[in-house]
Amino acid sequence: MRFSRGVLTLFVAAFLVLFTLFVTLPVVSLFLRISPEAFFRSLAEPVVIDALSLSLTTATASTAIVVLFGTPLALVNARHEYPGRALVDTLTDLPIVLPPAVAGIALLMAFGRRGVVGQYLNEFGISIAFTTVAVILAQVFVASPFYIRQARASFEAVDRIYEDAARTLGASPPTVAIRVTIPLAWGGLVSGAILSFARALGEFGATIMFAGNFQGRTRTMPLAIYTTMQGDLDAAISLAIILVMISFVVIAAVKVITRRKF
Repeated sequence: MRFSRGVLTLFVAAFLVLFTLFVTLPVVSLFLRISPEAFFRSLAEPVVIDALSLSLTTATASTAIVVLFGTPLALVNARHEYPGRALVDTLTDLPIVLPPAVAGIALLMAFGRRGVVGQYLNEFGISIAFTTVAVILAQVFVASPFYIRQARASFEAVDRIYEDAARTLGASPPTVAIRVTIPLAWGGLVSGAILSFARALGEFGATIMFAGNFQGRTRTMPLAIYTTMQGDLDAAISLAIILVMISFVVIAAVKVITRRKF
């Protein structure tokens, strides 16, 4: 029995070591592949500056849109039963499993110049596809489930006794939501927004299909990595390192927030 436990322990330890190496080795290789001088030199290149500024701007805008429209939806689905709620939940989660390329072509068929909605917008001179707005829409589409799912779970975890107490004191439903429910679920909402921001920042497939790859207008950091790898590997690695550092900060922030009591 002791021998079996020892063998099992060694097997588990070897598995953990191998898996950890498999995950960390590619990331560490990015930092080993480029010198600090080349990294900082690449940060001054226009393609890197444009991609970084565009990604941060669009990801921030898309996250704000997701939070603004996703919070009421998550609250309603967490607190109320209505016909079709299961269908709404399914459609909300669909972008998580939908291939990004499929999401991109679906957005193009909906909002392109000849799309279901885009053809009517085009009559008023409004063009969405292959613009910065298209980047934001693509990010909203793929990132919204990460916030809505987290927000819904956070609202469901709030004890209704506090909401009932506020109602007995004469508070209206909007007041209860703003003054009681949302503050109690604040930690989950913030972590969901951070995850949504990170997903928007790393979006590639839907963006290139729906928004194209134009520097300064639609070329976000993932698209810039794909483009610069063909001629400027240092720039591609520099952008990849930036995304790795942002991802690490996002994970650390979510862990801190979820452990903290609000």
